[in-house]
Amino acid sequence: MTELEHYINSYFGIVKPDELAKIVSLFKATTIKKGDYFLKSGKTCAQLSFVQSGLLRIFTRTKDKEVTQWISTKGYFVTDLSSLVFNTPARWNIQAIVDTELYTIDKKDYDNLKTIIPQWTELEKLFIARCFVIMEDRIFSHLSMTAEERYQLLFEQNRELFHLVPLQYLASMLGMTPETLSRIRKKALDSIS
Repeated sequence: MTELEHYINSYFGIVKPDELAKIVSLFKATTIKKGDYFLKSGKTCAQLSFVQSGLLRIFTRTKDKEVTQWISTKGYFVTDLSSLVFNTPARWNIQAIVDTELYTIDKKDYDNLKTIIPQWTELEKLFIARCFVIMEDRIFSHLSMTAEERYQLLFEQNRELFHLVPLQYLASMLGMTPETLSRIRKKALDSIS
């Protein structure tokens, strides 16, 4: 089983092998170079991608700052879900932090899955629910955890991000200033030595 097949099963639920092959055949390998955009806010998102390798930053610009919503890493799907599903202008920019390899399905093929796969409606519900749970977990951590606890959780789950991603992006994603993140990080490093 390829990584893409594994992740489709983990996000969408267990899919019959023949249907899984049909789904995977609709995804095309693409590469986004460091600094290039997968999506710019205001445009309609016409694709859903699985991150095979690399990092994508999902962010928006407000009047006075940039806000990083998420750093998508290997093994995650990436899109502006609201734009993809409802055909509305995207709220988010999605930009490669490093060269990134994706498997991408365009909206036309994604929408056509319901005619190819009889149980697609149920599978898509599982996918949307999985996305919702990830979002709920992030909201819960922001509401219930201290800045130090959020830092520690991200560090435990995605240690490599701290070597590859500018700290101001991580600070924004964690809901803190870069100065606060630096202070927490220094304290954590001092406690190790």
